[in-house]
Amino acid sequence: MRVSKQSLHYILLSALVVLSLTLLSCNFFTLPLKLAGKAEELATKVVPEVVEVTPRPTPTPWPTPTPVPWPASVLDEEQLLIAIYQRVNPSVVNIRMVKRVGSRGFVFPEIPGFPYPELPDEFFQEGAGSGFVWDEHGHIVTNNHVVEEADKLEVTFYDDTVLEAQVVGKDPHSDLAVIKVDYLPPGVTPVELGDSDGLTVGQMAIAIGNPFGQAGTMTRGIISALGRTFRPGGSPFAIPEMIQTDAAINPGNSGGPLLDSQGRVIGVNTLIISRSGSSAGVGFAVPINIARQVVPVLIAEGRYAYPWLGISGPTRLTPEMVKVLGLTSSQGAYVNSVAPDGPADKAGVRSGTKETDLHPGTEGLKTGGDLIIAIDGHPVRKFDDLIVYLVRETRPGQEVELTIIREGKETQLTVKLNERPETIGR
Repeated sequence: MRVSKQSLHYILLSALVVLSLTLLSCNFFTLPLKLAGKAEELATKVVPEVVEVTPRPTPTPWPTPTPVPWPASVLDEEQLLIAIYQRVNPSVVNIRMVKRVGSRGFVFPEIPGFPYPELPDEFFQEGAGSGFVWDEHGHIVTNNHVVEEADKLEVTFYDDTVLEAQVVGKDPHSDLAVIKVDYLPPGVTPVELGDSDGLTVGQMAIAIGNPFGQAGTMTRGIISALGRTFRPGGSPFAIPEMIQTDAAINPGNSGGPLLDSQGRVIGVNTLIISRSGSSAGVGFAVPINIARQVVPVLIAEGRYAYPWLGISGPTRLTPEMVKVLGLTSSQGAYVNSVAPDGPADKAGVRSGTKETDLHPGTEGLKTGGDLIIAIDGHPVRKFDDLIVYLVRETRPGQEVELTIIREGKETQLTVKLNERPETIGR
């Protein structure tokens, strides 16, 4: 049977319709919806695995620590220092010294075509130090080396009042001096004096002065040692019983007061030991009890006359010295030399005569000298004890009794003291 083209066309059309209906019945067009559902399912599975970030809490500020209160003892000490400064500083002065030194013979070399300047006839040198008001009459105590050879002195007070001063008296042996101004500014009073004999190592020590020209400077420390002996630069004799302190003392402090915890003057700041020239914590002051003895005489007479025995020897005897000198004890003042025609020489005190062998620490010693063990019944343990007694208890022209050991035997000699000479013959 032949099928016409028209019939074939209808047959194909019918087949397409049937096929379409078949596909619809198989949900072919629901595939996108299923894929969408699959994506939704995947998303649902992923979300629980995401780590949830918890917001960081706002930091709590660290509380400002409450200041720890100072112990009452520290506050009390602070108030004490303030009170001492306010009371004593007006009595401390700055001293400016001007000294005429001349042209020193300097001559410029002659250079042809270059005229040299004409030198002044004189040059002047300036120095500075400290001092403190001694009495209501305008007397001021300072160091001798501050005003020595001064041609002009100016004193500056705490309120910037500047007055010219004149030298009243000088004592190179104690390195003390007294100068005087015509009047004291309002509010300036004399210092209160303490007692240097009652001092103890460890006590508070306060210095007020003008280090490096810085007026009204206070420093604090302690008394580091007592009974030191030093020879000032302007004297061949030693100052006994000096006070050692670690309170900062620098150039310009010389002549200023060293105070105790009550603001009383216990010493006159005088020198330091330092490799740099500034404070190294080792300073020394002349004890105020020596000033009590010397200053009134300087005011009245302009100078102080010291007694002189006329002997010299080692400061203390070491075991090696005792062995070399043939002594039986290290206690006493050994007479190594006697000044010719001096008081001791006239009284028969014997010096060493034979040079010792060259043992370390015994250079210059001679055997055969007397060993002084007492003066006027007061024990002498070392040479400084002899110096202290002579300075504190005797005057020129007075007689003293020496107890000595000579060739193993104890004996007494009476010596009439002379006045110290300016220099000692060699």
